[in-house]
Amino acid sequence: MGISELIKALELELLQPEVRRSKKRLNELIADDFVEISSSGKEYNKADVINDLASQNEIKFSVQNFSTIEISPETILATYEVEKEISGSNVKVNSSRTSIWKNKDGEWQIVFHQGKDKKF
Repeated sequence: MGISELIKALELELLQPEVRRSKKRLNELIADDFVEISSSGKEYNKADVINDLASQNEIKFSVQNFSTIEISPETILATYEVEKEISGSNVKVNSSRTSIWKNKDGEWQIVFHQGKDKKF
């Protein structure tokens, strides 16, 4: 598996309901110094995100246009688009997303994430 496929697999794992509810797995995937900037501009840290994900309703995600850029052998930038639908609702939200992954002691962890909702 190439690095782009590995990072995509990790991003897709973070979108799985069972992973989003698993504090153990989230702790493995999310770096301690993680920062997320929401579409409203608010900053979140690792603890904020783990607590938020555990309390969310189930969401269906569809990922398109996934690509990566190698910033360095230990740092990968991922960009992609997501359509999400909250379970039991007909509301769909499309967003563009950007993540930075770093290889720390042989394990890839997400260190930065930003999403921007698309308006149609």
